[in-house]
Amino acid sequence: MASAVFSNSLLSPPAPQAQSSLAHRPVFLSPSRISLTNPPRSQPIFTHLKNKKNSTHFTTFCSLEDAKDPNQDVPIELRYAAFPTVIDINKIREILPHRFPFLLVDRVIEYNPGVSAVAIKNVTINDNFFPGHFPERPIMPGVLMVEAMAQVGGIVMLQPDVGGSRENFFFAGIDKVRFRKPVIAGDTLVMRMTLVKLQKRFGIAKMEGKAYVGGEVVCEGEFLMAMGSE
Repeated sequence: MASAVFSNSLLSPPAPQAQSSLAHRPVFLSPSRISLTNPPRSQPIFTHLKNKKNSTHFTTFCSLEDAKDPNQDVPIELRYAAFPTVIDINKIREILPHRFPFLLVDRVIEYNPGVSAVAIKNVTINDNFFPGHFPERPIMPGVLMVEAMAQVGGIVMLQPDVGGSRENFFFAGIDKVRFRKPVIAGDTLVMRMTLVKLQKRFGIAKMEGKAYVGGEVVCEGEFLMAMGSE
């Protein structure tokens, strides 16, 4: 009888194994865990993945050509837009009394009357201070950065709606000035001056200023302007 049972076990096909309930269940991966739960039937799988917290998104390219930076096909001289011109050098000369070699503002690129102004100074090797500061390493003097920023402040204040005029407006003082990085020939100095407090009774204006090169602060401080009586 034992042999018969053994032979029957050889002839009979093996009993089908119970299929796992996880065999056809989709697996959802996230950086923090693996979820074995089914998504809601009314919600597509990709939406379910999108709503997962802490999900990571990947961008895939079919070839190396697709992965290239699209800007690489544009010549470098065409990639960067010029600064806008809100007040040009001719108008600046009408506002400020300064002249060569002490006019240190080339263009105003943003202007809010009586509030703030943003202007640029193109620093070139032809600036008259570089032969002496320094012959072997041309660095813009810090005092001239402060003067350039004060001139931008003058553009804010020397307007009819503020009450200033080029005949009776003076640079009265500075405070908390810090020089963060050197400014060298070839840099573009971008200066923002903002009016903080104006006391018309005493003719005193307090301003805050920051100067940037390449988006980094190179100089900052507080400025005091005085408006004298005619």
